[in-house]
Amino acid sequence: MDMITEATVVARHEAVRQGGAAATPPGRTKAESGEFLTFRLGAEEYGIDILRVQEIRSYEPPTRIANAPSFIKGVVNLRGVIVPIIDLRLKLNCDSAEYNDFTVVIVLNVRGRVVGAVVDSVSDVLELSHDQIKPAPELSSSVDSGFITGIGSVKNGEVERMLILMDIEGLMSSADMGLVAG
Repeated sequence: MDMITEATVVARHEAVRQGGAAATPPGRTKAESGEFLTFRLGAEEYGIDILRVQEIRSYEPPTRIANAPSFIKGVVNLRGVIVPIIDLRLKLNCDSAEYNDFTVVIVLNVRGRVVGAVVDSVSDVLELSHDQIKPAPELSSSVDSGFITGIGSVKNGEVERMLILMDIEGLMSSADMGLVAG
């Protein structure tokens, strides 16, 4: 993401936050058109609503919390705010969770709480229309697809790539996370 794009996204995000943007309705089943921050977890590419993103930071090892689930890596002090750090790769059962120079933390504002999400890398900010978003697939009950709101289809020349669109607010507010009151 180049500096101009990043500045534009931050300015638009701040304008919406200052205007009191409404929270994503609970139980939303289909992703709405709009701008999505795309990131990688293993070989898959995911997208989340850009309006939930506060900032993107390089990964630094957090302070571990005793008896926390393995996907809660610990906490960091972000300008005086204690921020829990969740490794989405572990939470979503990815094959591996290696920490390297591309590993970043997406700092999110979820229902008034600041939470960090560790991902392999951040790709881009994309604007998707209704035509580019397909409904989330129906999967067996053994697979928790409740946080998948749709599949985005992005064409770049002849190459088409698929984005798994996530309800990051719903995921971070889920009972097993224990981070944000539902």
